[in-house]
Amino acid sequence: MRVWAVANQKGGVGKTSSSVSLAGIAAAAGKRVLLIDIDAHGSLSAWFGINPDQIQLSVFDLFEQRASLNTSFLHKLIKKNVYPGVDLIPSAVVLATLERRAVGEGMGLVLKKSLALVEAHYDLVIIDCPPQLGVLLVNALAASDLTVVPVQTEYLAIQGLERMLNTLNMMQQSRGAALQHCVVPVMYDKRTQASVHSLRQIRMDYGAQVWPGKIPIDTRLRDASKAGVPIHSFAPQSRAAQAYAKLYKYLLSAQQSEAA
Repeated sequence: MRVWAVANQKGGVGKTSSSVSLAGIAAAAGKRVLLIDIDAHGSLSAWFGINPDQIQLSVFDLFEQRASLNTSFLHKLIKKNVYPGVDLIPSAVVLATLERRAVGEGMGLVLKKSLALVEAHYDLVIIDCPPQLGVLLVNALAASDLTVVPVQTEYLAIQGLERMLNTLNMMQQSRGAALQHCVVPVMYDKRTQASVHSLRQIRMDYGAQVWPGKIPIDTRLRDASKAGVPIHSFAPQSRAAQAYAKLYKYLLSAQQSEAA
């Protein structure tokens, strides 16, 4: 089972779009996929028609019941087949209170321990992360074997990228092992000099850490979210769908090369 965290300590950079798009492509390829929404805003859950204001059981309950986790309880949290081949552990607004509850309680491995209980059921887990450093992001990075870092091709987003990479370095030191990651340029608009220059700067500054491709700005992603399906299902010939398909293949290949 592969576990990918989609993370950036800046909001609005396409984390949820990337999570859903990669999950849809993996499911279409026959993979059993579990999405986990650990952002209190619940954008990933809302994509599939689940209201984080009204949900009864959510990822929050993993942390509340961490001392007595078992496979049966975990399956109660999972929403089955929110899209063919894709299951989801949804978020809830109460997740925003977790930081206060977590002080001094050592919650850093709750997700990792939870996923061990369902390892036989899934080929790929994708965790959609919140945009701030805290117990939830730490959980995602501790549980993952690859971190996908979407970065918008604009100046302010590049500044936020440095903060995220510093966090990855900190986690790497804590784990005592390499933490594989891939920077993914998103929302690229070749019509604007700002986007062109920003992409060039990202590649110059971060080199081999950056995916050689890019995700173009594409209004069909917004349309797909309204329809509640991944982009490759809604508009398979769209630029974004084709770009995410290339990214998915690249990430698989990069992990295989790393393991070799």
